[in-house]
Amino acid sequence: MKTLFNEPLKNSRFKFLRGILLCAVLFCITSERLVAVEPIPDKLVVLTFDDSVKSHYTVVRPLLMEHGFGATFYITEGFDFTENKKSYLTWEEIAQLHKDGFEIGNHTRDHMGCTKENLEKIEDQVEAINARCAEYGIPKPTTFGYPGNAFDEGALPILAKAGFQFARRGGSPEYSYSKDRGKGFAYEPGNDHPLLVPSAGDARPDWTLDDFKRAVHQAKEGNIAILQFHGVPDIEHPWVHTSVERFEEFMQYLKENEYTVIAMRDLAKYVDPAEQKPDDIWTVISKRKAKLAEEKSAADE
Repeated sequence: MKTLFNEPLKNSRFKFLRGILLCAVLFCITSERLVAVEPIPDKLVVLTFDDSVKSHYTVVRPLLMEHGFGATFYITEGFDFTENKKSYLTWEEIAQLHKDGFEIGNHTRDHMGCTKENLEKIEDQVEAINARCAEYGIPKPTTFGYPGNAFDEGALPILAKAGFQFARRGGSPEYSYSKDRGKGFAYEPGNDHPLLVPSAGDARPDWTLDDFKRAVHQAKEGNIAILQFHGVPDIEHPWVHTSVERFEEFMQYLKENEYTVIAMRDLAKYVDPAEQKPDDIWTVISKRKAKLAEEKSAADE
């Protein structure tokens, strides 16, 4: 027996009803897609921590849990991770961070910069960390942190193929890594590529609360402040060290001023990475550099 929809629809009433049904189905599909992405609130901040530093577990973890903050820990087995368990996390501690509700992100096995000469190695570097995560019951990472904040445009299709939704870079090339004390710009969905999300701030040892405020105050008008930290403290990498006292002050500021603090993976609640891709990744970067040049020129006059 043929179904109603297989019969020729000669009756206009049936045509009308079919049209209503199809519209309802399309509405449901469209509505489901729309509600999957929430409006970006002001004061939306992402916390990220690089390099598998031991203090992520001993200092950062309990403080974030006390405040109810989300965060991403970008894991690498680089440096002397394997031998130096005084300075670096164990995989058991990394697994516990996951169990606590934090995100475990991928930072390559050997902390390898995504430069042009390294592109052929990146896939293996990423898969090595993914395999270790699987070994310890940690989900496959969906976000990536560029080691040393170095990137080449050729890395984007490699990271996309690996299944990453978002990847965080530093404040460069808009700001100088060595001269500008960790300054950066907030993430502008639609203008910044989701696999080249800039850091609004990359914490340095001499940062004050004012430096921190400069970064987080950019989280407004649809922009999101991504913050990059290393160890708290960071014994092995003193140039990116943050003291415990200063970090506590930063986190207290976020709490008292009612910031929403999330992990990188949680950006997917607010941004559809498949839709928010610019035609040219360099357009927004060039505009920012031009703006900074104009400001410098005005200040020098």
